[in-house]
Amino acid sequence: MKNATLRQLRVFAAVGKHLNFARAAEELALTPPAVSMQIRELEAQVGVPLFDRTSRSVSLTTVGEYVLAHTRRVLAAMRDAEDMVANLRGLKTGVLDVVMVSTAKYFVPRLLAQFRQDHPGVEIRLRVAHNRGEIVRLMREGEVELAIMGRPPSDWSTRAEPFALHPHVLVTAPEHPFTRLELVPAQALAREAFIVREEGSGTRAALQEYIEAHHLSPHVAMEMASNEAIKQAVMAGMGVSLLSLHTIGLELAHGLIATPEAEGLPLMRRWHVVNALARTLSPAAEAFRYFMLERGEAFLAGQFGQAGGSASGHETPASPLATPRNSASR
Repeated sequence: MKNATLRQLRVFAAVGKHLNFARAAEELALTPPAVSMQIRELEAQVGVPLFDRTSRSVSLTTVGEYVLAHTRRVLAAMRDAEDMVANLRGLKTGVLDVVMVSTAKYFVPRLLAQFRQDHPGVEIRLRVAHNRGEIVRLMREGEVELAIMGRPPSDWSTRAEPFALHPHVLVTAPEHPFTRLELVPAQALAREAFIVREEGSGTRAALQEYIEAHHLSPHVAMEMASNEAIKQAVMAGMGVSLLSLHTIGLELAHGLIATPEAEGLPLMRRWHVVNALARTLSPAAEAFRYFMLERGEAFLAGQFGQAGGSASGHETPASPLATPRNSASR
């Protein structure tokens, strides 16, 4: 493989990721025949097939899996070298690769827009991951430098820095009887039909934490893989849910959803900016990390109300928010 080119390795890594030549071509802005040609040339260098191809599927051979692991290391090393060169040039240009959990999509793009105003020459690549496992995979493979998430990995060496509080609140339809109460007792929630996120999500973990703290056994009526689907079901009166306050700003502003005060809520968690300790951050990633730590909390407080404490301080989990209680119904 000593004569393999970086172009061939990049094409191979893309096909290895998607196991689909057309999708790899789309990612690389190439034609499928060009991708096939690069793979054939690389296989000629290796001397054995890297993929098993059938009319319906593409899969890696044993040799292909081995070569792919090393290819990813080579490409990650090249990105590190490019980052170091960019560091010498200063932050007039660069590439920022960020991944976020889906719940963060309601505010991270706006923060990135502000960051872009300060650094117009930086190219931003933003990905949305549906669970922590996907984020860890992307960071391990060197495809992203920073992650915005609620629960940082516990089984991998990372630097996880909190930048803002992350309140989770009870959400109901505007006409739900809970909206007429001053405070919903925790035990009353045990009689409600709950619409929940899937196992492994941060939102589901927050609900589980609340349930265990108050010794509840609520009825799970539905499990859904997105906050948007849960909001629609709640607004339709199909049940109640525990959701991040940062996901319902639009619905609250238009009176489409309610957030009755409930015992032990809001449940306060934290947003973190996370990076792998083994990798030196590029200038663009370092700048965005600093930006989030400096401005993230103030931005979210301005958008959603002061959450009763700083991200690094010690807050009371049931501290009230400065947003109107049951704002959809009062």
